[in-house]
Amino acid sequence: MKVAVVGGGINGICCAWELADRGHAVDLYERGELMGETSAASSKLLHGGLRYLEYGEFRLVREALQERHWWLQAAPELTRSLRILLPVYAGQGARPRWQLRLGLLFYDLLAGRRRLGWHRWLSASAALEAAPGLKAEGLRGAFAYYDGQMDDRALGLWAAEQARAAGVMVHEQTPVERVSTGGELYVAGEARVYDRVINVAGPWVGALMDASDLQPRYRIRAVRGSHLLFEQPPAAPMMLQHPDDGRVVFVLPWQGGMLLGTTEVAQSIDEPPVCTDEERDYLLAVYNRYLTPALGPEDISGSFAGLRPLPDDGHASTRASREYEVERLDRLIGVYGGKWTTARALARRVAEMV
Repeated sequence: MKVAVVGGGINGICCAWELADRGHAVDLYERGELMGETSAASSKLLHGGLRYLEYGEFRLVREALQERHWWLQAAPELTRSLRILLPVYAGQGARPRWQLRLGLLFYDLLAGRRRLGWHRWLSASAALEAAPGLKAEGLRGAFAYYDGQMDDRALGLWAAEQARAAGVMVHEQTPVERVSTGGELYVAGEARVYDRVINVAGPWVGALMDASDLQPRYRIRAVRGSHLLFEQPPAAPMMLQHPDDGRVVFVLPWQGGMLLGTTEVAQSIDEPPVCTDEERDYLLAVYNRYLTPALGPEDISGSFAGLRPLPDDGHASTRASREYEVERLDRLIGVYGGKWTTARALARRVAEMV
């Protein structure tokens, strides 16, 4: 079968790879460069999504944890396991200690034999030894658990090389103007006909449907996630709870320095994602609440932001489902949402639908 995949992020790359492995002739279209947008602006984590357990997304978390294991095994030069600390303070944090313990237990159990290690509780003194910058006042201790880290852009380009080796023809700098339910795809005004067309354009999947005068069941909203970079490395990888809104902020080692993120702010897809002053101050405030010495704007060495596609389920972005949806309209298949870690699982679902 002749198949076109529209979108050169990690989900599009994995869809193309999976379809080619199943014997289809696949063309992959990307308007810019492969891995040039959302998929290269993540928090650099291969993870199950610990906080998604709060919203009952057990299937998604289990799937992501299984896929996390695959990525770590398949590309060890671009991935690694991390022990992450989750400090707990008296009277602070949106979640009590028992809830965190229960969530981490479920997290480990859902990973099954592919867990990276069991979580454990560290006393206050042990937590301070593991992360000397933590503020001691009110510190009850910290949970330590395991997740994966990756070089997202390099890992995505590695996957693209596997896709090419499987026979995928990659067309970069090739914007797709519109598609049809009959398998037509338009580039520079010219129609190209396929047996199936997969619209997996991430935050822009809905825009392509709109440009094609199609009315899909699902809609997407774009959410900006911003990150700050610092030259000094962190005392330890950490996940910090915002004491008021319940969000979590990661403090991670990255390229010899430190990455701090992320935020969740609704944004139009028509504007480039950029970290705002408000987001900068938000991230610094969370860091400084838990750690010393305090960091200010003058300590920031860089920043980046990306758009995440979330299926519009009517909830606030912090509570919106991270599940992905796949819809078939005759010869056209639309993909809505999707996590970096679960790109291969999403690709298998698409391939089965094809």
